[in-house]
Amino acid sequence: MSLHFHRNPDGTTTGRNEANGFTVTHAEEEEVKRQLYEDAGWEYTPPPPPVPPGFHRFSLVHDEFRTAGFADERYAGLRARPPEGCVPVDWGRFALECERPGRTLLDAVAGTVAEIRREHGVVMNSLGVEKPQEWFDADSGNGYAAEIVAHLVLMAADRARLLGYGRKEVVRLLDAMGVE
Repeated sequence: MSLHFHRNPDGTTTGRNEANGFTVTHAEEEEVKRQLYEDAGWEYTPPPPPVPPGFHRFSLVHDEFRTAGFADERYAGLRARPPEGCVPVDWGRFALECERPGRTLLDAVAGTVAEIRREHGVVMNSLGVEKPQEWFDADSGNGYAAEIVAHLVLMAADRARLLGYGRKEVVRLLDAMGVE
């Protein structure tokens, strides 16, 4: 079963259950999601309350191809002493759900990744995004679209490292794109 969501130019959101064609459009994105989940027979959990100003909510994942999972000994210190504002969670691999301060979402993610690497020696290399091609709020610098950017950059840097590329090669590629 596949559920699809689309933000319309008028600010409404349309959702569609591909399995049976059920379609709903509403001004409230969460109402569309609730109705589609109900139609699909899935449990709907409303989103948590908004974070305070200057804070950002995100998940970090140590996504490794040969990982032993959440209980792996490498994560013992991180499970016992996670960064402030982060809670370890078992997603079949080690993950943290975080609410952390930062000027932007990318700033909050970068600070958290650096702290974990420095204090625990673990490089968190994903935000756990399953379908990064699904952009909901491309006009927002700190919403889902920003999570996609952080996820893809972390994943690309990690994969580049696995292939033997260093920081210089990755930065050169970004510079070649003209990112200011």
